[in-house]
Amino acid sequence: MIIDEYPHSSIIFYQSSCMKKRHEQKLIILSIGLMMAFSIPISLLFNSEKDVFGYPMILIYLFAVWMISIIISFVIVKKYDE
Repeated sequence: MIIDEYPHSSIIFYQSSCMKKRHEQKLIILSIGLMMAFSIPISLLFNSEKDVFGYPMILIYLFAVWMISIIISFVIVKKYDE
């Protein structure tokens, strides 16, 4: 008799495989977009002497992209619950 060490692992796998293909594709596109947005050449475009509210422009860019990506991924995953 084989004893399953992780009795709930099949449930976790089943739940993760229920996500619709289009939602998975949107998350992959978001990941690729983030890789491009956080790449050095694109990030250095915002490395200027300008300050926004006393903070360097590159910090504003990085945190804005990060926050927008969190919001977009939240919306995509929230639609998964439909």
